[in-house]
Amino acid sequence: MLGIKISLVVAAFLPWLAAICAKAGGAGFTNHEPRPWLASLSGWRGRANAAQANAFEALPFFYAAVLLALWSGADALRVQNLMISWIVLRMLYLLMYIMDKATLRSLVWFLALAVNIWIVFLPVLRT
Repeated sequence: MLGIKISLVVAAFLPWLAAICAKAGGAGFTNHEPRPWLASLSGWRGRANAAQANAFEALPFFYAAVLLALWSGADALRVQNLMISWIVLRMLYLLMYIMDKATLRSLVWFLALAVNIWIVFLPVLRT
């Protein structure tokens, strides 16, 4: 169960990772008014900021899927393995977003969504 808790925390830091990518070394960044500065970004920094927003959007479904699966009696090790798969896919998503690989990014996004759906239905798929 510790692996599941660690995975939940790692997932929570994915938006933070994207934010660091967007902000680190950026000229003119001020933490007093970061949102207008972030909104003005373009290029890879702008894409990193967009990936940050998408990472925040993906978290509620991920958390709900994990909690529902565990509450429904899914095998904790299988849930944990799928959580790790989702995290790896979301990290690849961030990388593809920053590198401007739109088609690959969309494919990775879809795969992460499929893993999330798999987590939801994991208790039903027991063998």
